[in-house]
Amino acid sequence: MEFNFFFIFILLILALCGVSHASADLPAEVHWKSVFPHTPMPKALKHRLLHPAAGNKPWVVTRKEDSINDGDYGNADPSMGFGRGSIISRTNITMYFFENDLYPGKKVKLEYFSKAKARNEVPFLSRRVAESIPFSSDEFPGILKLFSLKPESREAKAMNRTIAMCERRVIEGEDMYCAASLESLVDLSVRKFGNDIQVLSSEVEKETENQDFSVANEGTILMGEKDIVCHKMKYPYAVFLCHSLDKTAVYRVPLVGKHGTKANALAVCHRDTSAWNPNHIAFLLLKVKPGSVPICHFLMRESLVWVPNRFAH
Repeated sequence: MEFNFFFIFILLILALCGVSHASADLPAEVHWKSVFPHTPMPKALKHRLLHPAAGNKPWVVTRKEDSINDGDYGNADPSMGFGRGSIISRTNITMYFFENDLYPGKKVKLEYFSKAKARNEVPFLSRRVAESIPFSSDEFPGILKLFSLKPESREAKAMNRTIAMCERRVIEGEDMYCAASLESLVDLSVRKFGNDIQVLSSEVEKETENQDFSVANEGTILMGEKDIVCHKMKYPYAVFLCHSLDKTAVYRVPLVGKHGTKANALAVCHRDTSAWNPNHIAFLLLKVKPGSVPICHFLMRESLVWVPNRFAH
């Protein structure tokens, strides 16, 4: 099903924002430069800005994408095991692992760089437009009317899960927020760490059908021991659920594929899991108890990580 209403919605947004083909920087780009005057905007963020010439496509949820159990967030679980439909075991994919597993030659199996893994390339809205659109469980019937969606549709169910995740309770030691504009994403991150920060994302030399990788000989790099991880959620426009947890480390892990494809993946290691749901799939897979040992997972390319520069390499 094509989400044709989204084309109309985009046109409305462009009219509200006063964006034209002749425009220079978009408001989000201007805001970025005001906060980070000497830092170019990363591609992971810039490609989500709403340029009329970019040919932004409507948002469509396929049957594969519809399942929250199908690796929506890489191996990360933004609900810490307390959300509806928490991620289940995928026996053919490297799910969770121990921090001391990040050594050269360690084999991992990832689906995040696969050509077959669909990516949700919806754009950010401007902050002014994003803040004018309702985003809450209480207003969900009106949200469905705005997007001309039926409650039983796959899109509606995905949107409902996203809002519920953004409204969930935080666990001990966690800060969380959802951002629907790049300006909000930047400001909320700067509020926590200041503007001497950088944003990271996983990168791959080229998309590949092969899912078999191993940690390259140069080994991992510790990028930070304070971080904000932002997970791309399923919604008709870009919404990121961002959260920071105490005692968390971020590594850049160089990988090499079975046929020579190179990638730089981000791995997040949670060194204190005592507040997680005891039934979280990570504990079941690794056969450990909450708080007993650091637990790590990889992040997919759509996820972003903010780290203070003083901790970064």
